[in-house]
This record gives sequence, C-alpha cells and structure tokens, in this order.
Amino acid sequence: MTLVDTRTPDPKKFIKGATGDWEIVIGMEVHAQVTSNAKLFSGASTAFGKDPNANVSLVDAAMPGMLPVINEECVRQAIRTGLGLKAQINLKSVFDRKNYFYPDLPQGYQISQFKQPIVGEGEILLDMPGGEQVTVGVERLHLEQDAGKSLHDQHPTMSFVDLNRSGVALMEIVSKPDIRSADEAKAYLTKLRIILRYLGTCDGNMDQGSMRADVNVSVRAPGGAFGTRCEIKNVNSIRFVGQAIEYEARRQIGILEDGGTIDQETRLFDPVKGETRSMRSKEEAHDYRYFPDPDLLPLEFEQAYVDGLAHDLPELPDDKKARFINDYGLSAYDADILVAERASADFFEEVAKGRDAKLSANWVINEFFGRLNKEGHDLSESPLTAAQLGGLVDLVKDGTISGKIAKELFEILWTEGGDPAEIVEARGMRQVTDLGAIEAEVDKIIAANPEKAAQAVEKPGLLGWFVGQVMKATGGKANPKAVNDLLRAKIGIE
Repeated sequence: MTLVDTRTPDPKKFIKGATGDWEIVIGMEVHAQVTSNAKLFSGASTAFGKDPNANVSLVDAAMPGMLPVINEECVRQAIRTGLGLKAQINLKSVFDRKNYFYPDLPQGYQISQFKQPIVGEGEILLDMPGGEQVTVGVERLHLEQDAGKSLHDQHPTMSFVDLNRSGVALMEIVSKPDIRSADEAKAYLTKLRIILRYLGTCDGNMDQGSMRADVNVSVRAPGGAFGTRCEIKNVNSIRFVGQAIEYEARRQIGILEDGGTIDQETRLFDPVKGETRSMRSKEEAHDYRYFPDPDLLPLEFEQAYVDGLAHDLPELPDDKKARFINDYGLSAYDADILVAERASADFFEEVAKGRDAKLSANWVINEFFGRLNKEGHDLSESPLTAAQLGGLVDLVKDGTISGKIAKELFEILWTEGGDPAEIVEARGMRQVTDLGAIEAEVDKIIAANPEKAAQAVEKPGLLGWFVGQVMKATGGKANPKAVNDLLRAKIGIE
C-alpha cells in the first residue's frame, strides 16, 4: 500500500519537543468480530463464555480432510458494513492463505484476504470538539478467520489452548494514515463502533475481545515525510488507545531528539504501567507466502445483491444526527449524545413523538440518562418507559406541574412506576396557577420582610430569596413564572 498524505498540518495538534514541534501520524487496523451464530467456514457456535473448546468443529480443529464452507451471513454482514462506511463493494474477492506458525492456529495458516478484499475504500466522518470535522479514509475491509487463544497461567509448566475463537469471522477494517492525535484516534474508534452497532454487524464489546485495535504510530517534523511506524497490537479499550498513542509518540520523539532512529517493530501496551514495550521486530517477521486458498472458489455476487442490502440498511448515525438537528431543532451537542446508541435515539424519538422535542431531549439526556449512568444500568434495564417519560413531559409543557414537581414525579415513576397524570391527581401535585392564591402568599411574604423588600429594589438578586419563600409556602406547587412576575410588580423591580 502506498501511503498518501491527505491532511494539512494543524499546529494545534503538534507535540512540543526539546528541539521543536512534532506531528503524530496514526493509522488503525480494527478487528471486529462479525455478528453471526456460526463461524466463517464452519457451523460451530460463536457464543461467548462457553467452556474451553466447547465451540470447536472438526473444521476449526483442522482435522485431516476437513474443508471450509463459506458462511453467507458473514459475507452479508461484511457488505453491509462496507455500505455503512460509504465504501466500494467489490463484486469479486478472493480468500488467501496467510502462512505462519502459532500454537493456537491449528491449520498452520489463516484464511484471510490479501490483494482482492471484499470491501475497498471508504471513509468515516469525525465531529471533534469545537466544531472541527475530520474525514478519515478507510483503505479496505476484508474477511478473515480468528485464531484460538493460548493460556499460559493455568499450569506451572504447560500452556493450554482454547480453540473456541478459532474460525470465528473477523472484519479487519484498515484506516488510511489520516489520524493526527490521540483524541482523533479515540473519536475514530468510537465512531466506527457506533456504526457497527447501528448496523448490527458487530456488538463492539471490546471487553469480550469482539473488537480490538492494532494502532500504527509514527512521528515526523510537521508536514515532512512519513516516519518509521511502530504497531501497538491488540489494544482492547478506547481509553487505552489514547494512552498508548500518547506514550508511544513521546517515546519516539525522545529517541529521535537524542539522535537515534526508530526501529520498525510490533509493541504491546501495558495499561498498568501506561507504557508500550517491544514484542517483536518487524524485520524478523516471516514471509506470509500469501496464495489463493485452493479449497475456496473466488467469492462473487451480483450488484443486485448489494443493492438489496443497501436498501435495507438502517438510518446511520450521521444521517440521524442531521435529521435531529434539522427536524427537531436540537443542538449538535444534544444530537451527538442521543445518536451515540441506536436504542437511545429510538427511545428519544418515542418520547418526543408529537411533543416539544427540545424539552423531551432535555429530560432524556439530563434526568433519564443521568439516572441510568448513576445506577450503572443500560437502557434495557430501565424501570421507566418512553411512554411514562413522555407523559411527564406533557404535564410540564401544559403547566400542570412545575419543573421542581416534575423531578419529584420522575423519582416516583422510577421507583414505583404508574401513570404520570394519575399520580399527579392522586397525590395533589398539580401546580397552583390561581393568581389570587399565589398573590395572597406573595403579599404575606413581602409584609413579613419589608426591609428585604426595600433592599431588593437596589439589589434585584434578592428576588430569588422571595421566590424561594413563596415556593416553600405553597409546597413547591406555585407557578414559578407567576410568582416571579408578581414579586417584581409588588416590590417595584423593573
């Protein structure tokens, strides 16, 4: 692959070194496990968490005479992912054998794709803080089978091998070297994960190993030639990706400023120490001797097949965000939060249906999401339905309850359930809008505090104290706007 520089140097992203500014150049290879019930070339289960070697067929174990058979669902999911990345779909692709020895690779080779992948060039758009938009090119997406897992901590003198993952379908998504900071790298991985989850092609559970990143890092003088890159293997957390890049860039800058050179090598990130360490030298890597797998015919399909998959794609996050901003009048910030998960966006739309969208978004983001985060729940575990929250929004919008009462009602709905309108009536929570009743309380408070009332004319900030007293006297049920207007008129604050 020929590296092409598509980014204009941005001084805001430079790293200050002892001898001047440095620019980071980052490319990523993300391995995403395909969402499918069976493996790429066998019918064995892909279920996570099973006993070691429980999900292993004769094909996965590379028993003599066993032949791979392509799983069409994995192909379908790869094409859908390519479409979600606005990428070129190749109607013909070839599976190759990538030859290398590893104890948990039973065949002695990996079935992958090399020169003719199933998906070609695409792109991912990043919305960075401050309004900056960054486009990161995708070089390719290819299908390949995963290896097993070696376990070195189960016995003092022996290593064990678990082949449950052997043969599981992976999509390797390779970016172009378009990323220029740790923050951009984290944003890229986050956005890619969101797209995959929207499409349902990968669950994105990095803690279970179903999505992991190889991060290529190099440094250079701003706008100069690409430097020698080091690859940080199998980083399984977005936060760790950022930490690994920061450390590795500083490490390379230190070597170069001391007059040294960077060795192209594969490194690992130690999250406990917050540093990378050498794993193996690239110069010692074996020739993989790629050649087309003789047991698998070239993979070919018609354009109509691709068009059918494209027609059935869900609305993707960028399109959904634009619609939330244009149709609902939401800010870009609120829209970003709501579209971060497909289920969250669907929940908001159910709440906002036929209602004030901005008010609905405020309650979904601040109160609802805030409570979920506080209790460590995801959306599927919520005791509060969209219909209940929508009913609460209706009561706030029509003035039946105040914002303060609404928070009390939210707590009741969260802990006890029920119908919002019925709870308000049954518990006497309706907001007092009778101006006569409110005025009587306002008069009492002013009469009891004439000195403060006089001071409030000169110091309008004291008005808040009077508002609080009236709200306290009415049990928080008085209409806050009516209270504020009456106090201003009676005290004489313009």
